[in-house]
Amino acid sequence: MSEDLTGQPPAPAGPDPSPTGPDPYDNRRQVLYWRLLARLFDGEEQPALESASLGVVEDIGLPSALLDPGTSVDSVVQRHPELADEFDGLMTPDDDAAGSRDRAAEVRRAALVSKVLLNVFATGSSTVTAEQLARWQSDAGWLERALGGPPGGLRGGRAAGAGLDAGGLGPELAGIEADLVGRMRLREVLADPALAARLTPSMSLIEQLLRDKGNLSGVALANAKSLIRRYVDEVAEVLRTQVEKATVGELDRSVPPKRVFRNLDLDRTIWKNLTNWSPEEERLYVDRLYYRHTVRRTTPQRLIVVVDQSGSMVDSMVNCTVLASIFAGLPKVDVHLIAYDTRSIDLTPWVHDPFDVLLRTNLGGGNDGPVAMAMARPKIAEPKNTVMVWISDFYEFDRSQPLFEGIEAVHRSGVKFIPVGSVTSSGRQEVNPWFRERFKALGTPVVSGHVNKLVHELKTFLT
Repeated sequence: MSEDLTGQPPAPAGPDPSPTGPDPYDNRRQVLYWRLLARLFDGEEQPALESASLGVVEDIGLPSALLDPGTSVDSVVQRHPELADEFDGLMTPDDDAAGSRDRAAEVRRAALVSKVLLNVFATGSSTVTAEQLARWQSDAGWLERALGGPPGGLRGGRAAGAGLDAGGLGPELAGIEADLVGRMRLREVLADPALAARLTPSMSLIEQLLRDKGNLSGVALANAKSLIRRYVDEVAEVLRTQVEKATVGELDRSVPPKRVFRNLDLDRTIWKNLTNWSPEEERLYVDRLYYRHTVRRTTPQRLIVVVDQSGSMVDSMVNCTVLASIFAGLPKVDVHLIAYDTRSIDLTPWVHDPFDVLLRTNLGGGNDGPVAMAMARPKIAEPKNTVMVWISDFYEFDRSQPLFEGIEAVHRSGVKFIPVGSVTSSGRQEVNPWFRERFKALGTPVVSGHVNKLVHELKTFLT
């Protein structure tokens, strides 16, 4: 048994010790957290802190692998499966109404929390391999689970939209992931099918692939396409599940219900015929059968997505292209996609293939919103059944007033107009304050730059 930094032997597990003298539980927690801070800000081992932390971890019955930043949380849990449940909700507030504290449990929690935080935030600065990226993504998933959400819930991944906030941590995690992807020799990884297979598709990875698309060919290009399609399919599956749970339209009572057994409203039929009950025969005579209405209004909804592809909007082009392709795959949704800088291009024929769309665009340059509006307005057939999503930072300079007048006219015609700030996987956005104030006065406030908020808005209108 080792001693803590005060020179005292470890305290036994149980209730709080007597308040006389230094508190060994507090000392142990401080050792673990000081060691965490030292490794996060320096990276070099501090022998005294490492030795003391090892003593604490071993004394409380936890594996020493918790202190090794080179060991993933997955590896720890595989060797010690009993720890898996302890990581879930590890960093959520403790609802202890009585206010009592289990000091030994706090030390144990400090060791587990330190492991997750060190693995996620101590990423170094050297070149990153595909295996290292996959390990970080897994560890980030454990951090999201520790905060009470699903893996990907903070980074805008497949399970995002679950309501996890964690004080704005999501943009930081997405930024770290983007940095790791940027430090990979991505072309070399993509050229090797075995290495490419280790990559887990994420928005940060896809953004990097598309920035480098001009340098990809052959096997590397095929692997890039495969990663993007995997990501799109996984996000689409989550979205379809959400749509299935939502209402599918109002009942159309102008159409008589089908008189088939599966539509028979048994409760209503009995209630309406109760006057025909014969007490002597104990039998109910039915004069009329009642059926449920099942026909729903099926007017197709038109979604027009207009995205600014100027130099400041690279991330937005990636996100909205993936999003448009997802909605284009849904029944009864007619999707049109327009991209613009100083010119506009109609990408609707390729909207089902986000990679093909992005191969046809040249990200960068200036922007001319009125040119895009001139292409978008003729696509409005039935304003009440149309939603127009305009994704931009709205820095139009001398074209600001003409663009806003066009938007105002579209909105007043009955189109559901949704202005969206520059969309990124992390949720950061920058919007021209001149436009922001006018959209607010128009009753169409700018939607948050996170792609999940836009998904929610569209699902509400289109289903």
